[in-house]
Amino acid sequence: MSQQFKALTEGMASVVQSAGQSVVQVNGRRRLPASGIVWSADGVIVTANHVVRSENIRVGLPGGEQVEATLIGRDPGTDIAALRVGRAALAASEWAQEEELRVGALVFALGRPGSGVQASLGILSALGGEWRIHGGGRISHYVRADLVMYPGFSGGPVIDAGGRVVGMATSALSRDGGIALTRTTVEPTVEALMKHGTVRRGYLGVGVQTVQLPPNMRKELEQDTGVLLNSVATASPAEKGGLVVGDILVKLDGDAILSPDDLEVVLRSDLTGQATDLQLIRGGALQELKVEIELGEER
Repeated sequence: MSQQFKALTEGMASVVQSAGQSVVQVNGRRRLPASGIVWSADGVIVTANHVVRSENIRVGLPGGEQVEATLIGRDPGTDIAALRVGRAALAASEWAQEEELRVGALVFALGRPGSGVQASLGILSALGGEWRIHGGGRISHYVRADLVMYPGFSGGPVIDAGGRVVGMATSALSRDGGIALTRTTVEPTVEALMKHGTVRRGYLGVGVQTVQLPPNMRKELEQDTGVLLNSVATASPAEKGGLVVGDILVKLDGDAILSPDDLEVVLRSDLTGQATDLQLIRGGALQELKVEIELGEER
């Protein structure tokens, strides 16, 4: 039994040591450094947006070298930032396929707030699907891990027993902590940041607030609220499409609009440049309009 236990512990230590070669230190704020994940061998680093607060960013490589980093872009809506360092041949991380993840599987959280890699052991406690974040961010998939996220672990990886990255840890999206964003959320965000420096979303050009729907409309639409248009920008897609102040928007592209957050989430960049169906209440009656969404940018 002692030999089996020794083999187990040595195997776990080897996994952490190997995966730790893709974990870097991120110095982008005044207090304790955070962590980052080597996204590609040519020097792209992914980390949590909330840990990058300074223009003078330095990254601590696994070998101990401190190098300057530039900010490629950030997306506050998903708490993801992408950095670039002038170093090639870095050890890029390998990401796990989400369909292989199982609740109860052993995982490690890794971080490099100091010179060496640090680790915490736990289990995957939940697999999460689509999640709409306050302010317009959309998380396609995430995981919860029952383990200790030590200070400075944000931006670092949660890895499986094979050393593959399950997700990027962030403490900014949930008060409960233990959230990690999987590849289906991280990859398209990083690609957008590398291409545009920001995550672009559709622009409608309205100011809105949540309102209760009339009782008869609640039953017909199977929703209790919509968003009241309290302003319509001049020459905006909304004005061009015939929307006016006082309209209550209840659906856009088939998605129910219950709150301003819902509207921001549904205004995806892939809707731009095409006629999009809107359903609204005007004068107590349901109406349908088509509006061509324009391309905007994340605030």
